[in-house]
Amino acid sequence: MLFSNMCPLTLNDLQRIFEKLDMNSDGFLSLEELNKLLEKTGFKFSLEELESLVGKKSLNFSEFLFFYDSMLKQNSEEEKGVDGDNDDDEIEDVESDLVKAFKVFDLDGDGFITSQELECVLKRLGMWDERSCKDCRTMIYSYDTNLDGKLDFQEFKNMMLLTTS
Repeated sequence: MLFSNMCPLTLNDLQRIFEKLDMNSDGFLSLEELNKLLEKTGFKFSLEELESLVGKKSLNFSEFLFFYDSMLKQNSEEEKGVDGDNDDDEIEDVESDLVKAFKVFDLDGDGFITSQELECVLKRLGMWDERSCKDCRTMIYSYDTNLDGKLDFQEFKNMMLLTTS
């Protein structure tokens, strides 16, 4: 997932991320530590490519903020077409990913996600507890624009794009 698809992070969010990634608590992110974050967000770099991009072998917090800001700006420019690339492939990739994600939750394949299906998937992932039951119903209700008690693909897509942009 691209940085630009995420909500901009606050300084406190970035500080927590930095501290969590700084495994040895030395106040610097090594390229290996930084690369773990990038891989989780969908970026694939070799350590050599990353060093060339960053210009050094580790980053302090200020340098990490600059790197984050640079990545946001770069992706924002690419989305606006500043680099002249066509974004159709990226849009198709997002759509394809959303279809795959929808199918994970649409357990019976009927084209809808119910709160029961959502609960079942969360249980499989080990993310369900007693409070989650109410949260499943609330989530479905919040994005169920036609009020039929379940999410169709368009409602699911709207939910996913609203929560990641």
